[in-house]
Amino acid sequence: MATAATEIKVTPEIAAEHGVTRDEYARIQQILGRDPNITELGIFSVMWSEHCSYKSSKVHLKRLPTRGKLVVQGPGENAGVVDIGDGLVAASKSNHTIIQVTSSLSKAPLLA
Repeated sequence: MATAATEIKVTPEIAAEHGVTRDEYARIQQILGRDPNITELGIFSVMWSEHCSYKSSKVHLKRLPTRGKLVVQGPGENAGVVDIGDGLVAASKSNHTIIQVTSSLSKAPLLA
């Protein structure tokens, strides 16, 4: 466990090594009212990563339809569901880019 003497001083450069931009680092400082410690930086880094927040793909995802006759469930807490015909739907698993096709009647996976 790190002690005060060995605690890593978080800088914008260290933040960048964790995938946090200078603007994001400034936002973290604003949220906390101080510089983050290394643990806090790690938490922000993960939660604001592409995996959890769709950091770079969000702009593209916003172009997809969220309502319409083929949209079974629009986006919300989890990913949306789209009718692909023949009684089948396609859905992506939450925060992953894995597409799963299920039977609309049995909800049983057909492809994973």
